Amino acid sequence: MPGIRLRQGPMIDTLAQIDRPASAGAFARHVTATAALAAPIGLSLLAEMAMGLISTIMLGSLGEKALAAGGLGTSLFFTTLIILQGVLSGVGVLAAGAIGGGRTRDVPAVYWSGIALAAGLALPLFVLLSVPGPLLHALGEPDALTADISVYVRVLRWAVPPGMVGIGMMRQFLPAVGLQRVLLWIMPGGVVLHAGLNQILIHGGFGMAGFGFTGSASATVCTLWALAAGSLALLHGPRRFRTLVAFAWPRIALFRPLLAIGLPVGATVAVEATLFLATGVMAGALGPMVLAAHTIALSVCSVIFMVPLSISQAGNVRVASAIGGHNKAAARRAGFSAIGLSVMVMGLAAAVLNLAPGAIVGVYLGPTNAANMATAALAARLLRVASVFQLADGTQVATSGALRGLQDTRVPLLLTVFGYWGIGFWAGRYLAFNEGLGAVGLWWGLCAGLATVAVCLMARFAARS
Repeated sequence: MPGIRLRQGPMIDTLAQIDRPASAGAFARHVTATAALAAPIGLSLLAEMAMGLISTIMLGSLGEKALAAGGLGTSLFFTTLIILQGVLSGVGVLAAGAIGGGRTRDVPAVYWSGIALAAGLALPLFVLLSVPGPLLHALGEPDALTADISVYVRVLRWAVPPGMVGIGMMRQFLPAVGLQRVLLWIMPGGVVLHAGLNQILIHGGFGMAGFGFTGSASATVCTLWALAAGSLALLHGPRRFRTLVAFAWPRIALFRPLLAIGLPVGATVAVEATLFLATGVMAGALGPMVLAAHTIALSVCSVIFMVPLSISQAGNVRVASAIGGHNKAAARRAGFSAIGLSVMVMGLAAAVLNLAPGAIVGVYLGPTNAANMATAALAARLLRVASVFQLADGTQVATSGALRGLQDTRVPLLLTVFGYWGIGFWAGRYLAFNEGLGAVGLWWGLCAGLATVAVCLMARFAARS
């Protein structure tokens, strides 16, 4: 890249080689480059998930009241944050396209326009968390729990700016310009910091009294600000990176493509999140034991999903870079290599879920506790069903990323709505309640929805690329 003394990383090297004829060796190079790009992204996503898990575990030591309020508050915060972070997807697409097309001078305008967009998106979430009562009442939460959650999220709202600008924006921009390794330098330390702050701010330490359950929210705020400051310092500090982020006024003309790409992506995340929320509600209607088993299986699958999600973003960056360089054949190979890598990873995950579901469930429930036997058995059955949809899930998310690299997000959103809600929701509801399959039926419905989306998106990428 002219004017930038970047160490040549796997992504940049491979993009320079993508004109080579298709072959087994070329496919292997694409897969290797995609994996190298996806690994730091995946660790970043897992670190953010780990923060929510740490908060939940630490709140459990304060009793069920604190766990209920803090757990729901944390879930509300991270769910809405991830949806809005999805709207920033266009930043990575446009930045990668500019670099792939040799238009490095355009990158700073994309960066600062993305910063402005992230700040603008943070404002409505900040307001929502400032006055959460109406939303919580609409969700049917009782007054006492609503009051506790409101106190918790009013502290968490101060984590919105760093969550959007310093985490969401950086996760899109850094891989697009070949600096994904910066994520490796900051995110693991963030998890350790978050755990330590939770312990101190909840229970007290170093001569300071604890704050109880709001201390966990304060720990999240402090951790996200520290991570944001660290990532911004590592990007803006070194002289060799300054060309990428030299100040440029945000361009009004860039907001249209940023939103055209990002809004459907955010909506897609919301569609998927609400489907799993609705499935959880239906599982709850079948009884607390069923809901517990569903929650365990969903927790396992959520962790696994971070891997294909990171591959999806890596494919998104590499496809966009190839398109920026007007190399459609390379974009097609980059997209299919990401899809292939995701399918291989999820195939391995499916094998583990199918072969050792009992051992996995045992991490959540004591295997020697007779009171948990029915829940553990059902959770293990759900994980075997989940092993089937791992391949579909890996295919759909990787293909969605490849289409995003082509700046094709609106039709994939419609296909996702059709597959998830038109097929998955109704199939699961019918199998669970009409056919008497219970939670297993709900999960087979999820399989049907994910498979439908995977087939539709694959067909679209094959046609568009």
